[in-house]
Amino acid sequence: MLLGNLDTKKGVPGEFLKRCDARVLANVIREEHPQTMALVLSVLGTKKAGDAISCLPERVQADVVVRMANLEKVDLKILSEVESVIREQLESTMGGAEGKQLGGVEVVASILNQMDRTLESELLGRLEETNPELAEKIRQLMFTFEDLANLDDRSIQVLLKEVSSEDIGIALKGASDSMKEKIYSNMSERAAAMLKEDLEAMGPVRLSDVEKAQVKIAMIAKKLESEGKIFLSRGNEEFI
Repeated sequence: MLLGNLDTKKGVPGEFLKRCDARVLANVIREEHPQTMALVLSVLGTKKAGDAISCLPERVQADVVVRMANLEKVDLKILSEVESVIREQLESTMGGAEGKQLGGVEVVASILNQMDRTLESELLGRLEETNPELAEKIRQLMFTFEDLANLDDRSIQVLLKEVSSEDIGIALKGASDSMKEKIYSNMSERAAAMLKEDLEAMGPVRLSDVEKAQVKIAMIAKKLESEGKIFLSRGNEEFI
């Protein structure tokens, strides 16, 4: 076990883990304690962490997500020691101190936002069975492509300026009629007509490509929100 055979080495904790392939990393830690898995995955970027979670055994996925959501700060000495063992196991080389914000509900929500929709729903479903309160907190922080339908017209127009027509077209392939209408109504008649023609001529598109485009647009929307350029409404939020 990683936590049972630690050897501290100098370096920047987490940097080596970030360079590891998600599948390789998942394979190395798959037999570890879920808390160790949560610690390791929390260091990764949201996309890579999502990929790694999907490669873990199904029996531990929900448990790892819960532990990541509850993980706030960790002694970087522990992280460095765990990383050293992984580095040795992978026969690679790499390499700080103090505490660092790693996991938390927001991180988990961001990770799930970028995962395969089927796996995302499955994980949230399992999490809801064991910890409904935590599952609800995560849902409230998540933002999906279909949530764009709740944006006001000005925000949609700002978003459309930042998204490529190709991504919009692919994303709308798997969108609801109301979502499509929301987009069309915030474009010029000519642009909307061209987009409709492109959709009709596009033909079949892989579901994975549709989801990838939708996630990309949702992430752009979240970035615009963080910059104060648009406002994202999540769930059944009330306003006064």
